Amino acid sequence: MSLTFACELAAEPLTALFADGTVIDRLRALDAGVSLGLLDLSPERAEVVRRLNAAGVPVIAWLLLPESEGYWCNADNGPRVVARYAAFQAWTADEALVWDGIGLDIEPDIALMEQLVKGAVHKIVPRLLPNLFDRERVLRAQAIYTTLVTQMHLDGYCVESYQFPFILDERRVGTTLLQRLLGIVDVAVDHEVVMLYSSMMGQAAPSILWSYGQDVATHGGGIGIGSTGGGVDLAVDFPPLTWSEFTRDLDLARQLTDDVFIFSLEGCVRRGFLDWLAKLEVPADVEAPQEAQVAMAPAVQTARRVFRGMLWVGAHPLQIAGMVMGSAALVWLLRRHPRRA
Repeated sequence: MSLTFACELAAEPLTALFADGTVIDRLRALDAGVSLGLLDLSPERAEVVRRLNAAGVPVIAWLLLPESEGYWCNADNGPRVVARYAAFQAWTADEALVWDGIGLDIEPDIALMEQLVKGAVHKIVPRLLPNLFDRERVLRAQAIYTTLVTQMHLDGYCVESYQFPFILDERRVGTTLLQRLLGIVDVAVDHEVVMLYSSMMGQAAPSILWSYGQDVATHGGGIGIGSTGGGVDLAVDFPPLTWSEFTRDLDLARQLTDDVFIFSLEGCVRRGFLDWLAKLEVPADVEAPQEAQVAMAPAVQTARRVFRGMLWVGAHPLQIAGMVMGSAALVWLLRRHPRRA
């Protein structure tokens, strides 16, 4: 099982996290890598990367933007991500850094995410509705990110993405409704991690992880579990996973994929999980999950089928309108000219 820990810290706490070498030793013991959020391109961050390079710990360059520019990669800030990558390349050359790959975090604009998690519907709807009718926006964004990924490949990098699970449902029905609505982008990369953070899912969390994880197992990729704390402040209190919940999710994920992404490194260190993981014995044999763990999986699968149906209907309003009008016309004709015995 391959473990990658996401780390999303500003320069000063990042330096403090790796100050005494203990965290690097734990990562080496676990044969784990780090996806390092590039909140800045500072000398302090470069020094941490050099220390990880020297220790043989693989490091993914997780590209991020200032919050004022959307923070994560989305349909509206592609040119800014391109510019950020160019700056990253110059910084990498100046600091003589080595990377195991590039990470693209595909999420809505951070300002929109804050409103979504707060449930500010009255602010969200006026902003989102025009997006439904702008199909070119998604196509433009896909072209920008596809070109960027090609350039990254030419520069010698493997590219991975971090995606919300519902992108898997949208692919199944071949629509772009969610992409248009939320500004997310479905772009082909070398390795995709599906973010299945159960701390945000409530009681059905293990079953949701298991349901979407089946798709990952079928098509390949990684499963992201968490959160153990950390990350951006969206002013919503999602409690971090307990050790029991964390090991449950880790066990479910490892049965579906060899690549597990853990959010976050700093949360694991703070809660003692990194030390406990080093002592955790992971069985070599894959066993089916206990039925009680994923008892709601059939209900989740049904809900996903309904969701996919809604996506299709929402993406094909003219076809639905035509079917309704055609049916209504047929009923009218039959009533006007009933068959005679």
